[in-house]
Amino acid sequence: MRLIIDDKIPYIHGQAERLGEAIYLPGGEITADDVRHADALIIRTRTRCNRQLLEGSSVKFVATATIGYDHIDTAYLASAGIGWTNCPGCNARSVAQYVVAALWRLQAEGHITLQGSTVGIVGVGNVGREVSRAVSALGCHTLHCDPPRAEREGDAGFVPLSTLVSEADIITLHVPLATSGAHATHHMADDAFFRSLTRRPIFINAARGEVMHTQAVKNALREGHIRAAVIDTWENEPHIDRELLSMVNIATPHIAGYSADGKANGTRMALQAVARHFGLTKTFNVSAPPLSPLYPGYFADVMGRMPDIDTPEHSPLFCYDPMVDNLRLKQAPGAFEILRGNYPLRREDRAKPDDQE
Repeated sequence: MRLIIDDKIPYIHGQAERLGEAIYLPGGEITADDVRHADALIIRTRTRCNRQLLEGSSVKFVATATIGYDHIDTAYLASAGIGWTNCPGCNARSVAQYVVAALWRLQAEGHITLQGSTVGIVGVGNVGREVSRAVSALGCHTLHCDPPRAEREGDAGFVPLSTLVSEADIITLHVPLATSGAHATHHMADDAFFRSLTRRPIFINAARGEVMHTQAVKNALREGHIRAAVIDTWENEPHIDRELLSMVNIATPHIAGYSADGKANGTRMALQAVARHFGLTKTFNVSAPPLSPLYPGYFADVMGRMPDIDTPEHSPLFCYDPMVDNLRLKQAPGAFEILRGNYPLRREDRAKPDDQE
């Protein structure tokens, strides 16, 4: 078997070779010639899997080691008889860690008191459920808005968007990108959305950049419809809007789900899916590496910035402080892809070095 693999997928070297010949290429540069004689692709969001890439190739299966799959033309793959999979839930805890840490930072800066606040979660799949659990542990109330789930499962446990925008102190988006249909999410956070808000909430987008309208977010910040903004996913990545970058409180380069644990989960799930598709009985031992004794190892980066020594172990910031990523991106916005592709080791919920596995 021949596999074409995005060379930025972590922890896959030495594992993919158990399936066959593994060829590693930059995800955004994979061409039709590269995949012509391949049996399977293992990719991330930077590879557009469509007719232009795959027509005339021998590819039989595509695995994206990500939750999102809007970079895959699923209709074309179905028509061509090519199987595919994503990795739902692989980085749910990582995104929840990001949201909690961002809110903790905003509380420290006086933007909100988390205890007793209401968090409106738009999109309550694997990620949204994990975010709900995490913010509930902070003493927040939650509102769940997920029209597709409410349609399938009934209204119990869900609220319409109109209720959420009137009651939430924090609104966080965790929806897939859908450009059409009854539940389209493209530009759902537009001017009308922001002008309907009544409590000047904190706005968080860690879903897909295109679910928000960039100009609308800037207008909302200028006009005071939202009190603070946390943006991890952007329209037109990696060419993000520099003005919005300067305006938001926390800006990061699409790394909310980039914990080492989440990456390892995605890699393992993708490899296992390829094996299943081709009828191979294999298991893959893919896990994140331990942190260095200088814990938290995430912060020992080229900038030489370390977290405050007095950060208490019960604080979410002890494991991860998004202001480090915020500083990196604001200092070098043109390095968006470099910051993603060379993201340092970050573990989930490891309170101290002794807890390492």
